Amino acid sequence: MKKAGLWKKPVDFMLAEAKNAFCIAAQFSSGLKQKMLRDASREIVKQSSFLIHENQKDIRFAQKEGLTDAIIDRLTLTQDRIRDMARGVEEVSKLPDPIGCVLAKWKRPNGLMISKVSVPLGVILIIYESRPNVTVECAALCIKSGNAVILRGGREAFHSNQALIRVFKKVLARHRAPLGFVNIVPTTDRHAVDYLLHRNQDIQLVIPRGGESLIRKVAHISKIPVIKHFQGICHVYVDKKADLKKAVAIAHNAKLQRPGVCNAMETLLVHRDIASRFLPAIGNRLRRDGCEIRGDQTTLKYLPWARLAKSGDFGHEFLDKILAVKVVQTLEDALQHIRTYGSAHTDAIVTEDHRTAKIFCGRVDSSSVMVNASTRFSDGFQYGFGAEIGISTDKIHARGPMGLEGLTSYKYIVEGSGQVRI
Repeated sequence: MKKAGLWKKPVDFMLAEAKNAFCIAAQFSSGLKQKMLRDASREIVKQSSFLIHENQKDIRFAQKEGLTDAIIDRLTLTQDRIRDMARGVEEVSKLPDPIGCVLAKWKRPNGLMISKVSVPLGVILIIYESRPNVTVECAALCIKSGNAVILRGGREAFHSNQALIRVFKKVLARHRAPLGFVNIVPTTDRHAVDYLLHRNQDIQLVIPRGGESLIRKVAHISKIPVIKHFQGICHVYVDKKADLKKAVAIAHNAKLQRPGVCNAMETLLVHRDIASRFLPAIGNRLRRDGCEIRGDQTTLKYLPWARLAKSGDFGHEFLDKILAVKVVQTLEDALQHIRTYGSAHTDAIVTEDHRTAKIFCGRVDSSSVMVNASTRFSDGFQYGFGAEIGISTDKIHARGPMGLEGLTSYKYIVEGSGQVRI
């Protein structure tokens, strides 16, 4: 690691404040956390002029750096977007408190009473790009779950994120809560992130939110456990017993409702028995909406205008209006294709055969498996979590869309009446 610059002292101070804050915040009552979040929701709206003023600094920087219009749009704060962020915080405040829940309780023959109780994780580092709304979502979820949080957004959103954290700290001070409960890395120097990723004695979990390159870099450098998913190679398999009307609607939505996100369909698998009827129906609709199809030889038989797929098109995350299509002979062929090319994110089957659906669900080892539904539902908000702090394709500690429950661990409380072990 390169020698630290002027940022090291304030970063070390931030780490110490976060650790101390966690020890206090872990004991906060549900009522206090709810009051703070409701107050934060109101304060975000109240401070909208200040937030927009600071956001304009980032907009000017982004324009000077020649960032794309899409990035600038994600970066921009408006009155409506600020109100949306505030409503999001209000919604999180209404969620059940995940801390202090008795997950299980039992009594042993020797009289010991054992309880398994949910607890916060500790200090969480979240690394992300562009969008200031992520700052608000993550801060709210960590407050609700009793975790101290250190946020590190992209340099293009530096002033916006600093301003938003000032709003949260104002609320914390108002409720006499430790200011280190919510933190933002006070520098844009990338070496500070590398430094934080080695502080496993101070930080319990890292959550990177962004593109594959960011996530791989964090996972490679970090000495701290990382919640991650590298790619979203999501498949939709249309079975021979699919309802074709459902299948067309689901496949179209999975690909084009928002093609640039990780739960969008990247490969469509079609059973040979229904290919002649289904492919022209979905293909023409996708083509009409600007989607390029790259298919195997059998697909081109029914869609002669499509491009012939190359080997690299299967298992590729396009994040664009491009779709790989393959006609498979059997369910087993579809399962084998998903095992070979999938990323364990989200895969779907469209079928009216319950036995086939059950086999698919049992043998597809992805964090979310859909039956007769679009892959686009693989999302914390859609699952009823209130908000999402990240998504994991690992199996430890969290899996799939990660809401409040994923920000908790548990401990055992053992109550006795004088027992000693013989």
